[in-house]
Amino acid sequence: MSIFNEKLREVFFSVLPITIIVLILNFTIVPIATLILMRFLIGAALVVLGLTFFLVGVDLGVSALGNKVGKAITKTNKLWILLITGLVLGFIISIAEPGLLVFADKVELVTGGALKSSTLVVAVSIGLAILLTGGFIRIIFNIPLYIILTVLYSIILILAFFTQPEILVIAFDASGATTGVLAVPFILAITSGISSLKKDTKASEKDSFGTVAIVSAGAIIAVLILGLFIGTQSYSSDIAVDIADESSVFAAFGYYFLIILKQSSIAILPIVGIFALFQIFVFKMKLNNFMKMLKGFIYAFLGLFIFLLAVNAGFMDVGSVIGYSLATNDNKIYIIVVSFILGVVTILAEPAVHVLTHQIENVTSGYVSRRAVLVALALGVGVALVLSTIRILIPEIQIWHYLLPGYIIALSLMYIVPKVFVGIAFDAGGVATGPVTATFILSFTLGAASGIDGTNTILDGFGMIAIVALMPIITLEILGFIFKLKSKKGEIKKDEQQCK
Repeated sequence: MSIFNEKLREVFFSVLPITIIVLILNFTIVPIATLILMRFLIGAALVVLGLTFFLVGVDLGVSALGNKVGKAITKTNKLWILLITGLVLGFIISIAEPGLLVFADKVELVTGGALKSSTLVVAVSIGLAILLTGGFIRIIFNIPLYIILTVLYSIILILAFFTQPEILVIAFDASGATTGVLAVPFILAITSGISSLKKDTKASEKDSFGTVAIVSAGAIIAVLILGLFIGTQSYSSDIAVDIADESSVFAAFGYYFLIILKQSSIAILPIVGIFALFQIFVFKMKLNNFMKMLKGFIYAFLGLFIFLLAVNAGFMDVGSVIGYSLATNDNKIYIIVVSFILGVVTILAEPAVHVLTHQIENVTSGYVSRRAVLVALALGVGVALVLSTIRILIPEIQIWHYLLPGYIIALSLMYIVPKVFVGIAFDAGGVATGPVTATFILSFTLGAASGIDGTNTILDGFGMIAIVALMPIITLEILGFIFKLKSKKGEIKKDEQQCK
């Protein structure tokens, strides 16, 4: 069971830094009620267990399914089959993404039910599905990634001018939340399966770089269009920080049990249905292989259930309490320092980040070390969370003050950095916003926003995920530009030719 031990170790060291920081804060500047702290510790343990089962299930079932589906639909040589499959699978995978489910529930809570969780999840999933097929088309017809991203973000910029500010921040955050522990491995697997069977190019892992960036833009566009349809609304901007008045530590877990069981079933069962249909009509695998993949889906369901139960019943509450307490403290330097530390430890602990840094090291033949990339990403995300906190402390600063110049820089750099870094950099934005960011850190910023007089919790609390997703793009593009300046001209051209 080495794969289980490997995932357990990864997830444990992902959650451990947050747990240690919470305990340090509890015994120093932010005393936490015993009931809330106990629920957090139980929730943290269950998050580790749930994410471990879920990631094992993703490896055994979801990623394997994606790779097989990618190869199967490419062998048909029929574009319409490829597009329909992309639409269906993209929609189903997005609906099951844990980060998106947690984020959507938070949006419904903060907006007082004005924007339903189900509505947001469906809109994001439609956008992801449509743009996933666009990613397939890019691979098949060798369309340059920088051209597609320029078009997509130009559309986003135009739509932003006609979008209500509350919807704008939710749209960018939803994009980061949807590219999480389920969607990213599946997208990489299915695009890898497609690229490996292309007739006109050598199979390469680099072909999948950029697809995550494309579907992320699709999620933003979908929510912006949703905002145009629902029109201007008045959203409640007050949330109550959960002080946990339950008489028992386990009361919240019991309350959420059946709710999360239903939510997890709705998320996973459609994927199992797709798997069964492909097995009957396409794969026709032997019983042993079939049972191995089926076991993966069982693990994924169990893991998703435990994870969502832990997050809703105990893990996120402490983030809100800490954010609120630090924001109401007279010495605002505390919340700035804590924000930076949370940003650094979160990015360093994300398992997907370590996978990405290994890929970068391989692509550059070791010239750009993974340690250098990790340090750059950690500092970038730390700064991003500080910028988010400053935006809460100074309500006059709006989200577009960060995103507009940030994306202008990111899109401009696309044209001067080695093309391999374009896909890696934009994909890194999705990788950086993992399950911890979409749960604990989001609760932290929302709690902080609710603790500052004169703030709008929606406008100021949301937007953090968008800023965190932006910083790795710029950071890695700058690294790519440095790599270009210091590397031999011939080597760069060779990399660019392989990645076009």
